[in-house]
Amino acid sequence: MPVTRIMVREGWCDADLQTLSETLHEVLVAEFSVPPTDRFQIIETLPASRFIYDRHYLSGGRSDRYVLFSLVAGKSRTTAQKRTFYRVLSERLQQRLNLDPDDVMVVIQQTSAEEWSFSRGEMFDLSMIK
Repeated sequence: MPVTRIMVREGWCDADLQTLSETLHEVLVAEFSVPPTDRFQIIETLPASRFIYDRHYLSGGRSDRYVLFSLVAGKSRTTAQKRTFYRVLSERLQQRLNLDPDDVMVVIQQTSAEEWSFSRGEMFDLSMIK
């Protein structure tokens, strides 16, 4: 049950943003144990003056095509799942969008089930998933 913010600089076309979204969801389902219908994403395109990042911090060099994926997840994943998720996402984005792996950053924040309400003011419980 992740919610993901996808942040990019202005200049991305709608088709490429759709590919980012679809690729992320595909990899979440395949590698992160996310149900296919569990898709919640926010895509933000920001002017350069509002999307500030170090081009070289722990990277071979970020370009203007840098993408930041910020996931809030409500279920723990193993280190192996996270490692595979990062790798496969980066590989698929390189294949589909010619996105340099140095331009892909992912941050995962962990929450507990009690910190989610999907609707009707009800606290989420795992029994709600059928």
